[in-house]
Amino acid sequence: MDLSQTLLQLEQRLLSQTTRRDAEEISRLLADDFIEFGASGSVWNKADVVAQLPLQPFSQRSISEFTARQLSEDTALVTYRCHNIAIGQRSPANSLRSSIWRKQGEQWQMVFHQGTFAPQG
Repeated sequence: MDLSQTLLQLEQRLLSQTTRRDAEEISRLLADDFIEFGASGSVWNKADVVAQLPLQPFSQRSISEFTARQLSEDTALVTYRCHNIAIGQRSPANSLRSSIWRKQGEQWQMVFHQGTFAPQG
């Protein structure tokens, strides 16, 4: 499997309901020095995400326009559009996402993530 496909699968895992409910799996996927600048303007570290993500209401999401760029032998940047699907009273929403992944041994872990709200369309 090529790098782009590997990282796409990891991003999709982090968006899945199964992973978002599993603090241990989240902890495996995020590096200890992880930081996120959320679309809401909040700043999160690994401990915040591991503690809070399983408590958040789940929202189905899909990915489009995914690209991966290898920055070094063990580091890659991914960018994509994330589409939150409307459920109940929740409106659909789009965001631009970027993540930096670092390979630790044989495992890729997310080091940085940023979401920015984007207009529908």
